Amino acid sequence: MKRPRFLLSLVTSDNDFQREQAAAAHQAARQFDADVQVIYSDSDAIQQGEQLLTIIQEPSSRPDGIIVQPAGGTSMPQVARAAAACGIGWVILNREAEYTAEFRATYKVPVCSVSSDQTEIGRIQGRQVAALLPEGGLAMYIQGPATNPAVRQRTVGMTETKPANVLTKVIKTANWTNDAGYRAISSWLRLTTSRDEGIDLIVAQGEALVLGARKALQEQTGSEWEKWSRLPLLGVDGLPQGGQKWVRDGLLAATVVVPPNAGVALEILIKAIQTGIQPPENTVIAPLSYPAIGSLAATRIAAKVG
Repeated sequence: MKRPRFLLSLVTSDNDFQREQAAAAHQAARQFDADVQVIYSDSDAIQQGEQLLTIIQEPSSRPDGIIVQPAGGTSMPQVARAAAACGIGWVILNREAEYTAEFRATYKVPVCSVSSDQTEIGRIQGRQVAALLPEGGLAMYIQGPATNPAVRQRTVGMTETKPANVLTKVIKTANWTNDAGYRAISSWLRLTTSRDEGIDLIVAQGEALVLGARKALQEQTGSEWEKWSRLPLLGVDGLPQGGQKWVRDGLLAATVVVPPNAGVALEILIKAIQTGIQPPENTVIAPLSYPAIGSLAATRIAAKVG
């Protein structure tokens, strides 16, 4: 029996969570005696599409299935159609795909999505903010790239659960890397108005972003760094040796654990190919707070910094 081959297309290798996605896929491949190739698109949606189409259009290199976490703002419908038309299974990660139902009915290959609950990630961060700022305040909110739907969904969730007496100062970034967080905060610090804003907490949509932000703040000298160093930091990803460890070490006040889903996606795809049965159209994986919200409630900010 032919050993099944799969391709995992990820956004960037400069991100702990993306690397964990690759590791999860390799682990699942070993479990099911399959091969998986991992490629990265350097956060470039055009490059990602070209990479995938080159593989799809070459019969000798076609895998049995493709799992992709899009680098851009779309669910890559043209690439998905090309894959399905060539008999390649298709799983989209962390993205709602409007074409899923149509392609499942048209092509005889598994087509589905596997997603983390992005809105719930935002809701958890809103609850963390409420626990840390019970008397209200101003939170710096560092968002991921605007083209990614997860940014909007996490923001919606955060808004739902954030207390009305906590205002947000939104900082936008170009991608999910440390460098993006560093550049965004460095630019903000150059504004004369940044000195007058009394920030009480920094919450970022990704841990790489908040660590990059912290690096920029560390470059401030004397009393300025002393002021920033006292602020609680919140992130998202919560890997065992990443965010969870940083919480235990006191670098972060809290994070949101988002289990890698590439391994789950590969398992779903393999079983669908083996049985010939379409998998569920969408599988959603729940995040959780680390530490639990209840334990955060004991933490209080003694005085507003500003």
